[in-house]
Amino acid sequence: MDLIARLRAGLPGEAILTDPDVTGSYANDMASFCEAGTPAVVVLPRTVEQVQHIMRTATELRVPVVPQGARTGLSGAANASDGCIVLSLVKMDRIIEINPVDRIAVVEPGVINAVLSRAVNAHGLYYPPDPSSWEQCSIGGNIGTASGGLCCVKYGVTAEYVLGLDIVLADGRLLTTGRRTAKGVAGYDLTRLFVGSEGSLGIVVRAVLALKPEPPEQLALAAEFPSTAAACEAVCEIMARGHAPSLLELMDRTSVRAVNDMAQMGLPDTTEALLLAAFDTPEPAADLAAVGELCTAAGATQVVPAETAAESDLLLQARRLTLTALERVKSATMIDDVCVPRSRLAEMLDGTAAIAEKYGLTIGVCAHAGDGNTHPTVCFDAADPDESRRARESFDDIMALGLHLGGTITGEHGVGVLKKEWLARELGPVGLELQRGIKQVFDPLGILNPGKLF
Repeated sequence: MDLIARLRAGLPGEAILTDPDVTGSYANDMASFCEAGTPAVVVLPRTVEQVQHIMRTATELRVPVVPQGARTGLSGAANASDGCIVLSLVKMDRIIEINPVDRIAVVEPGVINAVLSRAVNAHGLYYPPDPSSWEQCSIGGNIGTASGGLCCVKYGVTAEYVLGLDIVLADGRLLTTGRRTAKGVAGYDLTRLFVGSEGSLGIVVRAVLALKPEPPEQLALAAEFPSTAAACEAVCEIMARGHAPSLLELMDRTSVRAVNDMAQMGLPDTTEALLLAAFDTPEPAADLAAVGELCTAAGATQVVPAETAAESDLLLQARRLTLTALERVKSATMIDDVCVPRSRLAEMLDGTAAIAEKYGLTIGVCAHAGDGNTHPTVCFDAADPDESRRARESFDDIMALGLHLGGTITGEHGVGVLKKEWLARELGPVGLELQRGIKQVFDPLGILNPGKLF
């Protein structure tokens, strides 16, 4: 019996897509420079049992399976391989439970981050992880790449909110990990192992997520600096003095000018770095005043605190527009997510500026400054082979710089196809051998998302 017939034995007809024009649209995520193959079929299950049927079929026929969420990823982790089953989880999008007493939500992987956030807000609760693509990205994808967001400086990243998982393994068995309780240390932490595994160990079909009480509305300030070094000194002082901002974001000169060109926001041309800080504390105005003083002491030329939530939104607009503005500079962008110690942040930004000059490219950097996670965005003309080559080489130089500064090649976007070579460099031979061994335990046939990570 062939693959399609075997799948049809356990799936409704509408869950199986075979038209090449349709299946081709599922071939890749949003990453540049990542090869994608041609899938044999796309399946869109709605139940755990249907996912189990797909994986049993794949195991019996030795067919690779590429799990997908909303395909907003930036590392090629959701790219198809030739002849694979693309297992799209977008139809598994139910919020099963919101429990205000236990402060948990139980959800399927296709739930959109923003949809969950609004649903728990209605109960006076808060799901903190908020990637920039939160209106499009799915919880399953967030778990697969261990994603972060603007608020992670105070509230942490996805891994800190995943309490338990239901996972369909490569052979179709159902594994339940973790707990619903606030505490639990029974056995190895398999839940954390699956967070960030990019679909290479199993298919997440349900997640138990921790929630927090909804915080007060935040207030923000914007501080302009004459150098990245001065802005990064302010970041270090803010963190060293024990402040807990709900947001601490940094934009370099290139990003600021791109936003100015697009939105005419009126930021001075002399601004070399723009620091944005926000607090959702009981007395945010007092916290902003203290941080404003630290910014001034570090050399800020102007500090503008907001007095209302509406003013805060206006101040933060520049950061939200950064990627859109940089995408207007050239026909294509590569977005990196190198994370370095906060104390080396200035070196990372200045080093990236030197790399841009070396390759004759526009590279804008915005950063989750509070945790050292930088997003250098390489702008290039995809139709120009030489410029594309320089873009890829600059990307590699940026990752090398991050490792040199004691950082990591990915803070929240994942490895996928794009950074396989660099993962090997970061882990070293012993680390790589052990990680491959873990993959072998969960996926002995190597059918889950082949060609990713290693």
